[in-house]
Amino acid sequence: MAKAKKTPLVLLPGLLCDAALWAHQTRTLADVADATVADLTRDDTIAAMAARVLKAAPGKFALAGLSMGGYVAQEIMRQAPGRVTRLALIDTSSRTDDEAQRSRRYALLSQLEHGDFKGVTTRLLPMLIHHDRLADEALVGVVQASAANVGPDAYRRQQHAILGRADGRADLGKITCPTLILCGRQDALTPLPLHEEMAAEIPRASLVVVEDCGHLAPLERPRTVSAVLRYWLARGG
Repeated sequence: MAKAKKTPLVLLPGLLCDAALWAHQTRTLADVADATVADLTRDDTIAAMAARVLKAAPGKFALAGLSMGGYVAQEIMRQAPGRVTRLALIDTSSRTDDEAQRSRRYALLSQLEHGDFKGVTTRLLPMLIHHDRLADEALVGVVQASAANVGPDAYRRQQHAILGRADGRADLGKITCPTLILCGRQDALTPLPLHEEMAAEIPRASLVVVEDCGHLAPLERPRTVSAVLRYWLARGG
């Protein structure tokens, strides 16, 4: 009996995240998905990040992105919608930053220019994970190690890319593939209403809310996210 063919799956990390964000998913979904984690550290625009991902990706693939990775995923849907068989937008938004968000990004960039890259991660942590997990040394260690791996130069490029991204709300209705919208209930950076908005506009979207979870759902609730992604990969066209 022939083995079932695995689904090519491209995973897009968020700001200051690397492959560790998706470690549980790449490991536990290996029986159904041929997963790769894209490198989003080399470009300073969302459009260029998307083009680089598309150049490296197979002809057809499933696509999942968290936060900044979700912005890139939406850009991929604008550049090459026919290549994506199913889409997952996780702890992200289709909107551009408001003034408060832009001010926070510029303040973090200023902190970086003063040589305090490690302090950037420390300042971001309460917005990235559920407050009950701030004392979880293993989880915090993964977040900090990922940030160190990305490094200050790539972080600068990523922030500039995010600041310059397009508002994608008008394009949501053009997404026709099966789409998962997933959000941590306590996501402080991209709250639940932003995901409800996307789910309402994308024709074939399903919304999943992960309880007791902040912005980094694949790290904070890995088993839950992996289970939901398994169902998403198996979902009929």
